Amino acid sequence: MNCKVCKNKTTKIFNSLVLHKYSVDYFQCANCGLLFTEEPYWLKEAYARPINLSDTGLLDRNMYFSKVLSVLIYFCFNKNGSFLDYAGGYGVFTRLMRDVGYDFYWHDPYTQNLFANGFEKDLKSDLKFELLTAFEVFEHLVDPKEEIEKMISYTDTIVFSTELMPQEIPDPKEWWYYGFNHGQHISFYSEKTFNTLAKQFGLNYYNVNGIQILTKRKFNNTLLVIIKKLRNFGLYQIVKKLVKSKTFSDHISIDTKY
Repeated sequence: MNCKVCKNKTTKIFNSLVLHKYSVDYFQCANCGLLFTEEPYWLKEAYARPINLSDTGLLDRNMYFSKVLSVLIYFCFNKNGSFLDYAGGYGVFTRLMRDVGYDFYWHDPYTQNLFANGFEKDLKSDLKFELLTAFEVFEHLVDPKEEIEKMISYTDTIVFSTELMPQEIPDPKEWWYYGFNHGQHISFYSEKTFNTLAKQFGLNYYNVNGIQILTKRKFNNTLLVIIKKLRNFGLYQIVKKLVKSKTFSDHISIDTKY
């Protein structure tokens, strides 16, 4: 089987039981480091419930990323621009970012929008966003290269998260991120994989302690680290005071519309 990122030949690494019943082979590319499953024929069953029951970190993760992104956008991007949460799930992140004051929108063809109603975006139209977020999305992608190509047609910057592969391939019995029980995680990356993807698309790749960026821009790595660390010392609270929240204006807009 050839690699879905760089088309090089891959090696079967291990086999594991997915959804407690499917015997699935996992392959890795020696060139770019991508680890991925055989063709995931079980996904329809895996997504019978779009967000799996074991994702207990959903709210904590969204609150954390909203604080980091609020600071990053304020200092490194056009804070008055429009933003998109790609594969936005229940709409928690979109709502949190609008509550801070950023013009965020939601898109997810597979999940019900519970918290950001009225702020959906149909991506069939010719749209451009200051940046696009895709938190805990990449591990779900059947064809990462194809999906990134779609994303960068809407933006010059993708801010995302996914658990990076350790240097040594984790034992299937020891790494929780494989997600064998829910069957939704099918692609796993190293920094080498993302550097390969960045080169293919003419982008720059940054990894700031779990916040990952693919972008046409060039950033000072030190600046990104400082911004993330300062968030822990109250910079987020300062940014929140400087940016006008959309909570009440959204209420008025939705109340008038419906």
